[in-house]
Amino acid sequence: MSVEILTYGALGARLNISPVAARSLARRLRLPRSLSEDGKALVSVDLAEIRHTPQPVGRRQAGEVAQWTAKLAALEAEIAQLEARAAGHRADFEHERARADRLMDELLQARAEITAAREAAARLEGEVAVLRTRARTDSSIDKTERRLGQLAATLVESDRKAARG
Repeated sequence: MSVEILTYGALGARLNISPVAARSLARRLRLPRSLSEDGKALVSVDLAEIRHTPQPVGRRQAGEVAQWTAKLAALEAEIAQLEARAAGHRADFEHERARADRLMDELLQARAEITAAREAAARLEGEVAVLRTRARTDSSIDKTERRLGQLAATLVESDRKAARG
C-alpha cells in the first residue's frame, strides 16, 4: 500500500487512460488533491486499491460518431429544405409586393381620373345652369341652344373617355 502523488497525466499513463479520464476518475473516487509549485493538480492515490479497467477505445466512440454524423446529415438536409422553402416564400412575397404596388398605382390613377371627372361634371353643370337662366331671360335662344348642344357633346365625349380608360 504505497500512496503516490501523481499529476493527472501521470495517473492516466499508469492506468492507460487519458488525462481527462484520470481527472474524472479522481473526482469520482474523491481522491485527495493538491496543487504543485508549478500550478498543476496532484492526486494522492494508492494504485493497488484502484480497480479500473479502461474501456476499449473506438468501439463505443465509433458508434456514437456514426450516430452523430447521421443526425448531423439529417439536420443539414432539413436546413437545406427550410432554406429552399424560405426562398420560395420570399419569391412569393416579392411577387405579391410588386402586384400590390401596381394595384396601388392603378388605384391612385383611378382616383385622379374620378376627381377630374367630378370637377368637369360640376363645371359643365354650372354652365348648363347659366345657359338655362339665360335662355329664360335672353332673347337669343339660338346661341343658347347651340351652346347646350356643345355641352351635351362635351359630356358624351367625357363619358366615352371615362368608359375607355
